[in-house]
Amino acid sequence: MPTRSTGTITQDWEPVVLHKSRPKAQDLRNPKAVNQALRSGAEVQTIKKFDAGSNRKPGPGINARKLEEGTEPAALERVAVEVRQAIQKARLDKKMSQAELAKQINERPQVVQEYENGKAQPNQAVLAKMERVLGVKLRGKIGK
Repeated sequence: MPTRSTGTITQDWEPVVLHKSRPKAQDLRNPKAVNQALRSGAEVQTIKKFDAGSNRKPGPGINARKLEEGTEPAALERVAVEVRQAIQKARLDKKMSQAELAKQINERPQVVQEYENGKAQPNQAVLAKMERVLGVKLRGKIGK
C-alpha cells in the first residue's frame, strides 16, 4: 500500500493566467479590427496588390509568350510511326499485354501505352529495354 507523507499540507494561492487564442487571419483583415488597431496605436501592415480584383488579362504576358515561342522549338519530338508499329507488332507476336511488357522493363504501364500511341518523347534507355525484351530493333534506322 502506498504511504502518505506526514508533512503539512499547504495550498497554492498564486494566480493562474489563461491566455486567449490568437485571432485568425481572416478576423485580422476585418475592417472593424483594422480600425480598432489603428485607434489603439498598434502597428498595421497594408499591402497593395498589383491588378488585384480586376478581370483584365495582363498585357506584357502575351509578348513574353511570343518571345519564348520564337526561341524554342514549337513541337517536341514524339515517337515515330515506324517505332510505334514495331513495338505493338513485336508485343502482340509475343502475346504480351502492355502491362506485362511494362512489368518486364520496370516501367509503368502508362509508359508503354504512351509509346504505342505516339504521345511519349523517345527515351533511349526505355527503347533499349523494350528492344531487349521484345527482340526487335527500335533505335537507329529501322528500314534497313
